[in-house]
Amino acid sequence: MNTVLYWIKRFIPRSILNRIRPPYHYALAYLGNLLYRNPSKEITVIAVTGTKGKSTVTELITTILETDGNKVASLSTIQFKVGEKVEKNLFKMTMPGRFFVHQFLREAVDAGCTHAVIEMTSEGAKQFRHKFVQMDALVFTNLTPEHIESHGSFEKYKAAKLEIAHQLEDSAKQPRYIVANTDDEHGADFLTVNVEEKLPYNLQSLKLHTLHKDGIGLIFQDADEEVTIRVPLVGLFNVYNTLAAITLTRALGVGLRTIEKALRSLPPVKGRVEHFVSDKDASKRVTVVVDYAHTPDSLEKLYQAFKDQQKIAVLGNTGGGRDTWKRPEMAHIAEEYCDHIILTNEDPYDEDPRKIVDEMAKGIEDQSKLDIIMDRRLAIRTAIEQSEEGGYVLVSGKGTDPFIMGPHNTRQPWSDTEVVQKELALLKK
Repeated sequence: MNTVLYWIKRFIPRSILNRIRPPYHYALAYLGNLLYRNPSKEITVIAVTGTKGKSTVTELITTILETDGNKVASLSTIQFKVGEKVEKNLFKMTMPGRFFVHQFLREAVDAGCTHAVIEMTSEGAKQFRHKFVQMDALVFTNLTPEHIESHGSFEKYKAAKLEIAHQLEDSAKQPRYIVANTDDEHGADFLTVNVEEKLPYNLQSLKLHTLHKDGIGLIFQDADEEVTIRVPLVGLFNVYNTLAAITLTRALGVGLRTIEKALRSLPPVKGRVEHFVSDKDASKRVTVVVDYAHTPDSLEKLYQAFKDQQKIAVLGNTGGGRDTWKRPEMAHIAEEYCDHIILTNEDPYDEDPRKIVDEMAKGIEDQSKLDIIMDRRLAIRTAIEQSEEGGYVLVSGKGTDPFIMGPHNTRQPWSDTEVVQKELALLKK
């Protein structure tokens, strides 16, 4: 089906497609909800939107709710989970279409789940994939430029995100909750929606937060009781992600002690600042971090989380056919924060991958810090070999993405994490 749609897009004029798409996608959302008998009415639906942090916040909320004794379903860029049943998301999109969301919710209801946590994206909203979903809550994380060429402008991109908030406003459920990051300049706009519970979060809502290379420490005051919540996540961005999840789940009645229990042993969030360390018998200790960062802001925050470490960046080409403006900017950020940069292939689609990387290279002033290795596996291997004892290799751009996308919608199976683990295993004495 993806191949058929690809060729339809190639041969039907864009002006005609743009007129056809809205009613087509709206009709599919309507029929999907009808076919699966309006499943969102029968389950607590929590949506998460924003430019960054959606997958991590989805995983955090899911873990907390499960620790509180609930059976939870979650739909994210990483995976689809219904209770104990987990499947990787192999669609190369967060919100698959053609009835998928409503089918997922029906499966969750039939499996006895009490809650469903769903990532919702601007691209999904543009195609009405959020429509007819009766939401109980929406979490807004942040907003920075992304998908500009797809939406036409940042204003239209933001409007697509706000459309998800208006879907919450239209929900027949009560009470409805909006949770928004007010340290983000756009957070206040999400709090203007007409719902019963408006819940801002920001760093001022914390008595204290500490960051160290092994995780986050957060201190909360509740009913005259002080609770320290320790989370095995790194970086200031994960302070915000954790605050989002805690703010929402506390509003839903989960106690701080339960939240603390859930987060202190949080399993790694796959493809999101995921750490891999060389074996004890390796010739040197190297830590490789795999992350989905694919915008300038998210890349900068990733590098800042390891500011005191020797770093080699393995940086992809950010995807062919879109957001060309950010290519040199991301390379410039890598130069600012990293000791060495390896530019490599990522998802060129129908563009020449070398052309994309060359456009990125223009953002690097000191070319002595740069290598271009188009073979992504070889780029990762080279970075590991070049890393100093105790150094870090930061592989960004794909996270859990299961394919490298090439011309005419071709797909090469791929896993950054599997490649990293295999290459680290070769570091023997």
